[in-house]
Parts: sequence; C-alpha cells; structure tokens
Amino acid sequence: MIETLDRAGAAALTDEALMNDISRRQHDALAELYGRHCQRLRAMIDGVVHEEGETDDVLQEILLQIWTEAGRYKPKVGKPLGWMVTIARRRAIDRLRRRQAYSRARERYGRGLVQQPRNLRREAYDPFVLNDLRRFLEKCIRALPRLQSEAVQLAFFEGLSHSEIAAATHAPLGTVKTRLELGLRKLTHAIRPLRHKI
Repeated sequence: MIETLDRAGAAALTDEALMNDISRRQHDALAELYGRHCQRLRAMIDGVVHEEGETDDVLQEILLQIWTEAGRYKPKVGKPLGWMVTIARRRAIDRLRRRQAYSRARERYGRGLVQQPRNLRREAYDPFVLNDLRRFLEKCIRALPRLQSEAVQLAFFEGLSHSEIAAATHAPLGTVKTRLELGLRKLTHAIRPLRHKI
C-alpha cells in the first residue's frame, strides 16, 4: 500500500522536480524518469545505431550521464526530455561513428594484407615469427587487469562472441564490451613501438 502511494506520488512529480531529486541522489526519481521516457529514447537511439545490443549500451550510458550531471541541468534552457534526447542523440552518433571507423580500419587492414608482396606475407607466417609474436602478446595480455585479460583471451584465443563471453563470465554485455575495448586499447599501446617490426 505504501509502495503504491510512493509510486503515485512520484508519477505526480514533474520531470523538472524529478531532475532536482536525481541531483540529490534519489534513485527512485531516476527510475521514474527512465520509466516515463525510455521508449522514446530507445526509439531515437535505435534509429541511429540500428542494433539492439548497442541501443541498450547507449541507454545505459545516458542513464549514468543523467545521474552524474543532473545537478547541471537548468530548467531555463529547456525541458528535461529535450536535454535527455540531446544526450541520447550525441551518444548514439558517437557510437555509430566509432563502429564505422572500426569497420573502415578493418577494411584498410584487409586491403593492406592483399596488396603486400607474396614474400613479405610468407615471412609474416614464418613459424618462428608467429611463435615470438604469440609469446609477446601473451605477456602483454597477462599484464592487463584480470577481467580485461580474461575477456581478450576468450575473444581472440577461444573465438567467443561478446554475448558468449558475457554468458561465460556472468557479466552484462555492456561490461564485456567495455573490458574488451579497454584491453585492446592497452594492447595497441603496448604494440605501437614494435609495429614496424611485426
């Protein structure tokens, strides 16, 4: 009965009042605001990224940003929904651009492999070179934080997809993607000085 009254009271609050409550770290206010607008936000994000898993990730990022930046929201600038839609659009476009940049980089890499002279390609597959490279990569992966290392090993040495890694490690899909992204960034940084030798 009390819980029902609480929900009815929250529903009677304006979005502006909920933003004020969120800035004072009231979880129920964020849940209420999310409940009111999640379908609109989800539809807008999905219209940009066109992938359900990424839509969920962007929605999670938006909620975190609303939670941390609610105190900066100014009612004079506009309605909370407009503010949230702006955040959602920016984050969705950023996500799409990252995906497109990754896809272009992968295509360039593939074209580069095809265009290499045959003797260079044979050298790259020399068993000694591959063995040294594998040992170096394993050492770099072991230097990563445990959860990032685990995600990278499952993805690249066991061939698991993001969702399979999430199931194997009992972690949310967004968390797995973040661990992989951070781990790969650190590996790229470690390999950068040796790129011309590999």
